[in-house]
Amino acid sequence: MKDDPPDLWSGAYAGQYEDANYGSGLAGYVMRRSHELVEKPFDSNVTFERVIEVGAGSGFHLHSVRHRFNEYVLTDFSADMLQNVGSASRQGNVTVLAQDATALSFADASFDRLIAAHVLEHLYRPQEVLREWVRVLRPGATLSLVLPCDPGMMWRLGRNFGPRQKARQNGLAYDYVMAREHVNAISNLVAFIRYYFDRREEYWWPARVPSIDLNLIYAVNIKV
Repeated sequence: MKDDPPDLWSGAYAGQYEDANYGSGLAGYVMRRSHELVEKPFDSNVTFERVIEVGAGSGFHLHSVRHRFNEYVLTDFSADMLQNVGSASRQGNVTVLAQDATALSFADASFDRLIAAHVLEHLYRPQEVLREWVRVLRPGATLSLVLPCDPGMMWRLGRNFGPRQKARQNGLAYDYVMAREHVNAISNLVAFIRYYFDRREEYWWPARVPSIDLNLIYAVNIKV
């Protein structure tokens, strides 16, 4: 039996993460578009006083944020990933912290918005994780999620147009990594979200119809 591949979020790969996921090609376009999708309702006329992003990685999502904020707490479990947060994301009102997204160190009702882009599919017991994220949000706050439509038909098909080949070029066992990392199917995550939250605005891309098989990305903004 072979040894397991290295951890995806540490060591040398952490420095390649942004280019591998958001660089040129179709896969990079889809990932960039996914971050923009959940930000569509929030322009510069909107203010969220205090924002937390969990599983932020190298801080790419912050480039898509258009609304105003007084404080943005950018967090990730991996210290190696956080070392790659660019200077543009280290503004005076942006704090970068190592945090476990499943057990945040903040007090109840601490934030006005929580952002988790491409995070929940990686975490075991997502129903408990959602409850933890709601815990740190103030009443009436916004919970924003971005998720891949994996293992929907379009997502499975799309893997063959760049991501698998690019991962292999970077020395990653793509199918193994996806099997290990994407532990929650989109159908199950959407079922949890729809059960727990009545006040939500869902976005599907690119087909825009609410279909797991016809889209690559699902995003949702929830009032808690």
